[in-house]
Amino acid sequence: MSVLDIKVIPDPVLRKIAQPINNINDGIVKLSGNMIETMILAHGAGLAANQVGLPVQLVVIDASLNPREKEHIILINPVIVETDGEENAEEGCLSVPGYYEYVKRAKRVLARGTDMNGKTIEFDCEGQLARALQHETDHLKGVLFVDILSPLKKALFKKKYSRKNT
Repeated sequence: MSVLDIKVIPDPVLRKIAQPINNINDGIVKLSGNMIETMILAHGAGLAANQVGLPVQLVVIDASLNPREKEHIILINPVIVETDGEENAEEGCLSVPGYYEYVKRAKRVLARGTDMNGKTIEFDCEGQLARALQHETDHLKGVLFVDILSPLKKALFKKKYSRKNT
């Protein structure tokens, strides 16, 4: 396994729309393992492939959020099928280091994707797993959590983050 370089804003790969994965080959298996190792070492809750420079529809989510088997979640071509309710909670992002803000997201989601065996799997979930699934699938659309902040919070982010990185 290898630790991958996590891309940070304003890297253009973070704004690319990820392409579907049609063939689960050795490269995808290796990439998912490397993404898990990278996520763990970076202390992240999840990681999307475009965050490591590859705009393909692959996300990994930390095992601590998996209510089923307590194993890392690997989802290929994930989609949010259904949402319900709304809640406001703090989020951060490995691609926006050092910045945290409260973000409104659906309280419950039904997410569907493909596992590494090519089997369709679903997660009907709430809490941190629902938030992580929404956050990571947004990445695959080229959307960062700072993009969904209110106009005022976006303006404050731009001011604070640009000052922090100069």
